[in-house]
Amino acid sequence: MTATPQKPSPWWTPDVHADRRPFLVARNRIQAALRAYFAERDFVEVDTPALQVSPGNEAHLHAFATQAVGHSGAVTQLYLHTSPEFACKKLLSAGERRIACFAHVCRNRERGPLHHPEFTMLEWYRAGEGYDVLMADCAAMLALAARTAGADLFRHRGRTCDPFAAPERLTVADGFRRFAGIDLLATVAPDGACDLGGLAARAADAGFRVAPDDTWADLFSRVLVERVEPELGFGRATILCEYPVSEAALARPAPHDPRVAERFELYACGVELANAFGELTDAVEQRRRFEAEMAEKQRVYGETYPIDEDFLAALALMPAASGIALGFDRLVMLATGAARIEQVLWAPVAETAP
Repeated sequence: MTATPQKPSPWWTPDVHADRRPFLVARNRIQAALRAYFAERDFVEVDTPALQVSPGNEAHLHAFATQAVGHSGAVTQLYLHTSPEFACKKLLSAGERRIACFAHVCRNRERGPLHHPEFTMLEWYRAGEGYDVLMADCAAMLALAARTAGADLFRHRGRTCDPFAAPERLTVADGFRRFAGIDLLATVAPDGACDLGGLAARAADAGFRVAPDDTWADLFSRVLVERVEPELGFGRATILCEYPVSEAALARPAPHDPRVAERFELYACGVELANAFGELTDAVEQRRRFEAEMAEKQRVYGETYPIDEDFLAALALMPAASGIALGFDRLVMLATGAARIEQVLWAPVAETAP
């Protein structure tokens, strides 16, 4: 007779909480230290609403939907935001110059050791400053989190990263060349158009599976996830920068090469920690990108999200700026040595069906 496996004790039982509490207390100390970092640099901490007209318009992000019912009984569709980005940028348009936000955000279809349906996103924006300054912020925050937690190294799954060492700066093109042997930018035209056949041939030569219905973005993501990302952030943090413009989301093109955008991601111990942009303020181009993303979402998932027209209107007033979103819980995990994200959340979301 096979024994029925026992479910683990709930997070709220005293013994489980006692094991988690050191991580949680360290979380509070790290958050306080980061708040002090921003205050010392004249940032204003802002608070944004979780309920939005649009949760964001990236093809592979999934939102939680809800309804607002008015006094008349009229129903308005709303969503829990996947990022406070739209609200933060509206505040930049309103006249704020340096803002920071610890926001609870929600993403559906995401749960695992590094993912949780509701988590804390730390976002900050610098009006009139380039995205290189955000790289310096990231380096300072890694060291600050480690010092606050009393850690000499970040650790995850047996790998380590020195949070006090200057991060490596690696372009996406160099990452593809180094780890996959693929000349990525040979498949991107000066106007940003992508050569699917060219990338498919190079990916096949490098040993990747190529399906007849793959898009250029599919192949880009496959190479990035399977060969490049697993090599990043070991020994020291990695700043992976200059994404192709087709993968730019809300980032502006780089002035030195129209094929790439001012976007970088921060990695430590193979874990993606942050995503940063030199912010796009061209409303026409932003609408085009949103519509392309939603067309892809419809193709892959059979659904779309509305476009926030207020956000596009606000871009006309938004100053040149740089902005970044950092997974605060993941930073706490690495600084404290926690193995799973639930260990650093004071009250995790109830278990749901897989």
